[in-house]
Amino acid sequence: MSLFPFFPMATILIILYLSYIFLAFAQNEDQFIYNGFLQAKLQLDGTAEIQSNGLLQLTNTKNVSSPQIGHVFFPFPLKFNTTSSSGLIPSLSFSTNFVFAIVPLVPTVGAHGMAFIISATRNFSHAVGNQYLGLFNSSNDGLPANHILAIELDTALNPEFGDIDKNHVGIDVNSLNSTESVPAMYFSNKDEKNISMELVSGNPMHLWIDYDEAEKLLNVTLAPTKIPKPNRPLMSKPIDLSRYLLESMYVGFSAATGTLAPSNHYVLGWSFNKSGQAQSLDVSRLPQLPRQRKKREKPGLIIMVLLLAGALVLITIIGAAYNSRRKKYEEIREDWEREYGPHRFSYKNLYKATKGFSDKELLGAGGFGKVYRGILPSSNIQIAVKKVSHDSKQGIKEFVAEIISMGRLRHRNLVQLLGYCRRKGELLLVYDYMPNGSLDKFLYNNERSNLNWIQRFRILRGVAAGLLYLHEDWEQVVIHRDERQPLALMCLHLGLSCLEVACGRRPIELQRLHEEVILIDWVFECWRKGAILDASDPRLEGNYVKKEMELVLKLGLLCSHSMPEARPSMRQVMQFLDGDAQLPELPNDSELFW
Repeated sequence: MSLFPFFPMATILIILYLSYIFLAFAQNEDQFIYNGFLQAKLQLDGTAEIQSNGLLQLTNTKNVSSPQIGHVFFPFPLKFNTTSSSGLIPSLSFSTNFVFAIVPLVPTVGAHGMAFIISATRNFSHAVGNQYLGLFNSSNDGLPANHILAIELDTALNPEFGDIDKNHVGIDVNSLNSTESVPAMYFSNKDEKNISMELVSGNPMHLWIDYDEAEKLLNVTLAPTKIPKPNRPLMSKPIDLSRYLLESMYVGFSAATGTLAPSNHYVLGWSFNKSGQAQSLDVSRLPQLPRQRKKREKPGLIIMVLLLAGALVLITIIGAAYNSRRKKYEEIREDWEREYGPHRFSYKNLYKATKGFSDKELLGAGGFGKVYRGILPSSNIQIAVKKVSHDSKQGIKEFVAEIISMGRLRHRNLVQLLGYCRRKGELLLVYDYMPNGSLDKFLYNNERSNLNWIQRFRILRGVAAGLLYLHEDWEQVVIHRDERQPLALMCLHLGLSCLEVACGRRPIELQRLHEEVILIDWVFECWRKGAILDASDPRLEGNYVKKEMELVLKLGLLCSHSMPEARPSMRQVMQFLDGDAQLPELPNDSELFW
């Protein structure tokens, strides 16, 4: 007698099949293994793609005209910060291992790197490439709301993130300032010692990541693929991940590469388990990396000489023709510029980028020159071009000083100098274009300001951090190059910035009957009356931390002291803003302030 007398046989088979599918998914929803990624159903974005042999490639060196970002995620979120059904396995414990390779375009020279990530979201549309590894940008790096754990494989030295070298493994929590990082190496069980590894060697490498919720311990282990897992991990970090991970999280990879020294980032295989030890990868089944181009057999010596001679003649002819056509764009080149050759832009390209330095592209003008917006025709990258007159030798010296110093600066709060150009009586500096424009358009517009106090306080800390980098951290102390801007004068500028940001007012404003109101005097008068918070921007409607607002206003007055020796150093300013030092009392004499 049939167990299902009222159902047709086809319906019974469908029900049994679906039950089997759901049961199989329930048994494997917390773990997976990919010995190669052929036909793998993963979430890809950016430059990430799966090759025909099953190799997962995050970035490539085929197109190096702009920085690249690649992401890949397991398509379904996993349960992390929640109690397991059995109650025996800690809910946050996990285990994963994967085989990766970083193959640089230029041997042993790689820019930036890749990371294994556990993230609350798969949307990284606002992330930046290069040193940010496709994870953050300058405004959200370090925010607790990120809810990101990353194990970075970094192949570039970025002082702004406290990197130890250009070949390290780091543990990142919501920020690229690693909570712990060590040079890339592995422990040899045979030799019982650590052996260094080069991440950009182009060879496949194996990485294991294991977290024990009971011990609250995160272990990271690195090794070549030819040896088993070492007995000792590369890093063993005590950390409570329940403070950072949410209930539902995604797991995957992110990679970024620049334009100067690009790299190919690959993942050959990946195993993950949320409820136990991850399965071991079968290295013999993993896809092969693309073969590096090998030189063909050398032709005969005579043929080689003839080819070289012909090439030289052809290059000479082409070069002569090219130079003759560029006479009207002739540029000045001197011996000191040889070191900066790769960063030099052609005048012709800058002329086209700014539409002939059109007034419609003018961003602003000051005592040091005019600044134009431009779009490079070859890469469609937006730039800002500062055009300086070339009327005196002093102007050349200032230009050379800025080229040598600013071209080497690397800090997220400083506009990056991309390159330069010289043509007859003109000097040109090329910078990153800041699409949001100047801060004053957010502070001084007639409408309600869209900058809240948290954003304003972060901006002031960023300005102070950038000045501190120029004053102390940068090895050549750039500020000292211009005697008209000593450390004390830059502190005065910072003081004015503090008052403008906190009050939402210009340094000097015209009121009725053409009366001038000086911001420093007005804030000092509020302080003298014991009501310094009255100077705060009314558009904030009192939505600020009173201690922080009072600190910024008093710090602005202190930095505006008329005696340079009475102004705090930039190191002290950062200590005041971070709450690591107490702000001294202000003098009662208003004439002591500018």
